[in-house]
Amino acid sequence: MFPYENLEVYKRAFTTNQQVYRFLKGNKAIPGYVKDQWGRASLSIMLNIAEGSGKFGNKDRRNFYVTARGSSFECASLTTFLREEQEISGDIANTLLSHYEEVSRMLFTMIKNLEE
Repeated sequence: MFPYENLEVYKRAFTTNQQVYRFLKGNKAIPGYVKDQWGRASLSIMLNIAEGSGKFGNKDRRNFYVTARGSSFECASLTTFLREEQEISGDIANTLLSHYEEVSRMLFTMIKNLEE
């Protein structure tokens, strides 16, 4: 087992990424460039948490967690935009936004702990 697999923030990012992946796969109405951006940003959260957990130095680990947190903001922004454009239901959007906020908060705490 890899160390990132034990991190709650990784588990949440993984689950959220699965939801986004399935939604995008089944939705033909959203333009390809938007689907591509959202998919890449969603993967970025999960992959940067995984990669950061493998770094030895706190500075390197912190940089990956900061990038993951930025990607969660990007995903939240896209989700809000798609909800306002009625490309995604309010229920799905609210669930995803809640997940992005939770991941962001967890990463914030991890980043702050690495600064001490």
